[in-house]
Amino acid sequence: MGRGRLVLIDGEHYPDVTAWAVKKLGDVCCAVFLGGSEKIGNVREVEEKLGVKVYHGRDYISSLRKALGENKVTEVVDLSDEPVLNYEDRFAIASLCMLHGVPYRGADFLFTPKPLKTLRKPSLAVMGTGKRVGKTAVSGFIARTLKGIANPVIVTMGRGGPERPEVIEGDKLEITPEFLLRLADQGRHAASDHFEDALTARVTTVGCRRCGGGMAGFSFFDAMDEGVRIAESLPNDLVILEGSGATFPAYRADGYILVIGANQRLDFIKGYFGPFRISLADTVVVTMADTVEGGRLKTLKETVESINPDADVHLTAFRPRPLGDVSGKRIGLVMTSHDALPRARGWLEKLGAEVLHSSGNLSRRDPLLEDLRSFRGIDAVAVELKAAAVDVVTRWALKNGIEVVYLDNEPVNVDGKDLKRAVLELGRSILEGRK
Repeated sequence: MGRGRLVLIDGEHYPDVTAWAVKKLGDVCCAVFLGGSEKIGNVREVEEKLGVKVYHGRDYISSLRKALGENKVTEVVDLSDEPVLNYEDRFAIASLCMLHGVPYRGADFLFTPKPLKTLRKPSLAVMGTGKRVGKTAVSGFIARTLKGIANPVIVTMGRGGPERPEVIEGDKLEITPEFLLRLADQGRHAASDHFEDALTARVTTVGCRRCGGGMAGFSFFDAMDEGVRIAESLPNDLVILEGSGATFPAYRADGYILVIGANQRLDFIKGYFGPFRISLADTVVVTMADTVEGGRLKTLKETVESINPDADVHLTAFRPRPLGDVSGKRIGLVMTSHDALPRARGWLEKLGAEVLHSSGNLSRRDPLLEDLRSFRGIDAVAVELKAAAVDVVTRWALKNGIEVVYLDNEPVNVDGKDLKRAVLELGRSILEGRK
């Protein structure tokens, strides 16, 4: 086993030139041959010139994975060039390096992973591949499910989170519309993720803030370290780390659940740093599977399984779960997505509600206010606890004497599998593995 730099080389450079570059670089422990044959006789010739072990095979990603596993690599340096590598190839390499926690450097680029810190308590990380994929809804579902075998605490890192980590005892505190509006009047983001989780899962949450998101999913600034310290000081026995958008906490969790939106661009999933996130995942939850055609779902599932064959993939749809009684009431429905309105309307009507008005402008305040002014003759407004749910919708409803019913979105399998059972099995394996 060697220690030092790993260099990526190709057959489009003469061996003497590659050896010259390796000497200038210094501290090289091994190399991975990527391909190309224009300027070499064979790989053995290159190995003799370099004086270090050269990994090579039909699949350069497998060769690189083996080299990273067998050596203590301090950084991967790219001495290759087109046409052997293109942009997609380099992102595939960067994803693998990120997974191994090794910097990847080229002539004019550098990808540096954040060190993944460890937790004292058993932990589960919930990541997403983007914003509006339903990650907070899935996190709430996971926490509710795991309450049967554990006492979980959720640590969030929202863009609207508090400057100092804030503990919300969702299992004890009565989170009413009036309570949330008082928080909003104090200048706080009362629809932040830790309030939504506390309300929908009825568990303790620790709200943190973050700013900026890198390409691989790390934040520029966040308050997670303090939030995790608080979570580990509490009596809870399982820490759920909830990401924000495509960003997730820089911690090495005992288990990972990745949330992918079925309507996201496929090249964002299989390319760039999508493979890094997928490679971490024990369970992959594809949300909004009822909004796309079956061929796309098949391709998406095959893409995930080609990157991480061990991942347990679940195709799900969101079913609105009102956190109050809607039966026999005339409802105004407010959500962040116009596309989700028809399905939500249909489900609420199955529960006995009469949906008179609807708006998909929850994240657009001015159009939302215009929509609310047209809501006539309703008994209650049903709204997701997101975006402007408190400072606009709740304020408007209470001012007009209208009941507020917050909506959760519960993931339900459309593939015949059982996500609840899968979450319980993963939770048990995490808890048992840390005993």
